[in-house]
Amino acid sequence: MANLSAVSVFILQGFSTVPALQLLSIASFLLIYLAAVLGNVSIVIAVTLNTRLHTPMYFFVKHLSLVDLCSTSTTLPRALVATMADTKEISLPACASQLFAFVCFGSLECFLITSMAFDRCLAIYRPLIYGATMSSQTCVSMVVVAWVSGLLFSTFHTVNTFSLPFCGPNMIDHFFCDIPPLMHLACGDTEGHEAVGFAVSGCIIMTCFVLTCLSYVLIVYTVVHIRSSAGRWKAFSTCSSHLATVLLFYGTGSSAYMQPTAHYSPLQGRMAAVFYSILTPTLNPLIYSLRNKDMKAALHKLYPQAPSWNLAFRHGRAQESTLVAWVSGLLFSTFHTVNTFSLPFCGPNMIVGVREMVTGTPGPPDQFAYIDHWLSTLF
Repeated sequence: MANLSAVSVFILQGFSTVPALQLLSIASFLLIYLAAVLGNVSIVIAVTLNTRLHTPMYFFVKHLSLVDLCSTSTTLPRALVATMADTKEISLPACASQLFAFVCFGSLECFLITSMAFDRCLAIYRPLIYGATMSSQTCVSMVVVAWVSGLLFSTFHTVNTFSLPFCGPNMIDHFFCDIPPLMHLACGDTEGHEAVGFAVSGCIIMTCFVLTCLSYVLIVYTVVHIRSSAGRWKAFSTCSSHLATVLLFYGTGSSAYMQPTAHYSPLQGRMAAVFYSILTPTLNPLIYSLRNKDMKAALHKLYPQAPSWNLAFRHGRAQESTLVAWVSGLLFSTFHTVNTFSLPFCGPNMIVGVREMVTGTPGPPDQFAYIDHWLSTLF
């Protein structure tokens, strides 16, 4: 691999190409990273220490939190330090290692979300056989299979990407080493590598997505027949929040990996990566814990003096909605600010409105309009 690559060092572009926006990006993503670390570490410790949570559902939640913690720690700390210290260089082995780790944890999240959906589906749709089917041995086997599959999937993509020659330029238009921008920099013919990667990724992503959706369809089918309206509403409310996270993760992830390199947009790729690599791991602890009485009780024992946790226990649903709104709003605002001011402004300088200002800038505004419309529609 080293003999084929003339480039030994890559330069990561970072969160934004505009220096004035670097401070905003650092502050926003640092706060989000700290929230992700606190939330995921708390769940891992709470589930480990509380014997009441030693059940299949919390077993998968704990491993999902561990994977989310590792996934965000693979990309964000290095990007934040590189932006603050203005050292954006990354060696080829370090870049390959980062890609391997990120793809591994990303695929692990797919497998674990599918396993969690199957676990909930079996508990609700077939409760009589749930206890015998989801034994501790079965749960451990499912997690082991997920890890082995993730390592194999990551190994394939790392070899498939870095077996291509890189002879310049070496500027990666991203804040971490990802497959699409690296493929975009490759010197050789990438069509064969893209086709194989697309086929493998498509099979894995679509299989996990279909199985997850099928599990939720069976859950909804069972919930519809619940006589209690309050019970139906609670089940639908919980399932909708889980499904929203799943759709956000798969939707943004597939938009980045399920398209040819020729159609790759650096800005769109960065923004999609923010959602599937940062937003989803940050929201997962909120989605899977604040609506759960046992988890809230375990967190209360872990943080008995924290007023914010006590507020969450008394107003769980409102607190969850508030935290999700804050995180989503912070990312949404950061996106629009970076997306707008990453365009060049050469005059005139009379601001009528943001859209008019962007339309008046040189260069095609189609990319801005597309991403702005896509994200606004999503929210």
